[in-house]
Amino acid sequence: MHSYLKLPKVSGWAWKVWMRNKDVFMKTYRVNFILPFLEPILYLLALGFGLGGYIGAINGVPYAVFIAPGLISISIMNSAFFECTYGSYVRMYYQKTFDAMIATPLNLDEVITGEILWGATKSLINASLMLLVIIAFGLVSLPTALIIIPFSFISGFLFSTIAMCFTAISPNINSLNYPVFLLITPMFLFSGTFFPISVLPQPVQYASFASLPLVHVVSISRALAMNRWDELLPLNLIWIAIVSFVFYVLSVNLMKRRLIS
Repeated sequence: MHSYLKLPKVSGWAWKVWMRNKDVFMKTYRVNFILPFLEPILYLLALGFGLGGYIGAINGVPYAVFIAPGLISISIMNSAFFECTYGSYVRMYYQKTFDAMIATPLNLDEVITGEILWGATKSLINASLMLLVIIAFGLVSLPTALIIIPFSFISGFLFSTIAMCFTAISPNINSLNYPVFLLITPMFLFSGTFFPISVLPQPVQYASFASLPLVHVVSISRALAMNRWDELLPLNLIWIAIVSFVFYVLSVNLMKRRLIS
């Protein structure tokens, strides 16, 4: 257990890994930008304005306004998680990119850190594109909603570290379907994205707050988007900071154990 808690040895070289992934991403940037641009339009038309026409308002807020920050939070989660699971697994196992980078002055801690930073950057890119669309629909409060952009990198880092842990322990790429079905899908549905978690039984509310990262991301994103603040926001930030650090250390050490053994 002690080896799993060893602090990573990281320098500025980790950004070389980030740069490598960025260069690959930019070669197909047109395709990469289409989905995060169209996704909020489809969700808003179908759920925000379509279903929302029957729901009306939640806590005095139009349904489209309520779900808009939830949609951004889902994008943050999916971008980072899928990049650092399927994307990282392909680079590690099939393309042997990790082996090639370790043959340079980069150490393994820096390679994994660079991967995690890139996953967080994917969250920032996709969240920014979604935010532009949602601003165009007039569903957020400016300028506080713009703080979602730097926050998306912080929360993307959280999901990237969690994803990298699953990448480290998955025996094959098909096994990555398990965390998607058992973790990502429940968070998608029960993290306050489409309805307030306050309508759930109290034990479920407490369990969601304690164990589901997306709950905290949605709470902060919604506060920024609507310029409404509550007393739990500092706890949300502290939870994200602590869990991000723990999973970052754990993910680097788990990946080292997998690649070195």
